[in-house]
Amino acid sequence: MRLLSFYVDGRLHLGVMTPAGVVDVAAAQAALGIPSHGLRAPETMDELLDGGGPPLEAVASVAGRATDSGPDHPWLLAEDGLRFGPCVPRPGKLFLVGRNYLRHAAETGGRTSDTPELFAKFANALAGHREPIPLPPTAERYDYEAELAVVIGRRARYVTEAQALSCVLGYCNANDLSARDLQFRTSQWLLGKTLEKFLPIGPCIVTGDEVGEPQALRIRCWLNGELRQDASTADMVFGVAHLISYISQYLALEPGDVICTGTPEGVILGRGDRVWLKPGDEIVVEVEKLGRLVNTLVAGEGQALS
Repeated sequence: MRLLSFYVDGRLHLGVMTPAGVVDVAAAQAALGIPSHGLRAPETMDELLDGGGPPLEAVASVAGRATDSGPDHPWLLAEDGLRFGPCVPRPGKLFLVGRNYLRHAAETGGRTSDTPELFAKFANALAGHREPIPLPPTAERYDYEAELAVVIGRRARYVTEAQALSCVLGYCNANDLSARDLQFRTSQWLLGKTLEKFLPIGPCIVTGDEVGEPQALRIRCWLNGELRQDASTADMVFGVAHLISYISQYLALEPGDVICTGTPEGVILGRGDRVWLKPGDEIVVEVEKLGRLVNTLVAGEGQALS
């Protein structure tokens, strides 16, 4: 399934992308009733993540009945008319991985580590598909990073690599936007990584059964129509299963936690010209099978520090 969050009258609804349109699960369930097996489907992404496996089956049942009922129903929506939210609106933890592609580490003058290089973003950094991203006046060197994001679907603690992928709900595109001048101001990257809306994710979560092997996906990024990044997740230093297993040895991964798995070569930091991002730029991130995440940059509000 392809699961998304979108706004209806200021509230986030759970949607399912189908060839017939996007199913508004809440509207469809209200009109069609609870499925015959009696299991109510969650109507927001938070409810779904709290409930685990059986609610996912209920969502699939509602989506199937909604599309079988034919076109021109109010619970079937056109994707173009939606206002998307982050596909995971309220993750408990946001992990990111630095220098997890060999050529990206080389282009930025670094080297890979013997263990995953983890850092965090906060929930304020989340943004949705097509949401404008503000560039505040307190920095200048803005950069993109196309990434494969992993959404945890069930609790993972002390799992092996062989067990790790069974804990995944699905995958989505992510753009780890970075203010490089703030990122490298100190040895701690946090300030340059977690500015407002600096982690757009989406447009949807594609469940693991539809994605298959996460280490065999093409990953690309376009800036204003120019292809800037083009690689494969096979080039990761530490694959998805290893990252999940590694993190789970130190703390529990819970449903809704997100792991962004690093970016390949082609970022602005690694280029000779280094023309940094600016208001009006459009960034498109596409990981194979996951659709396209599109965001436009805008001028942020506020005054620069004197």
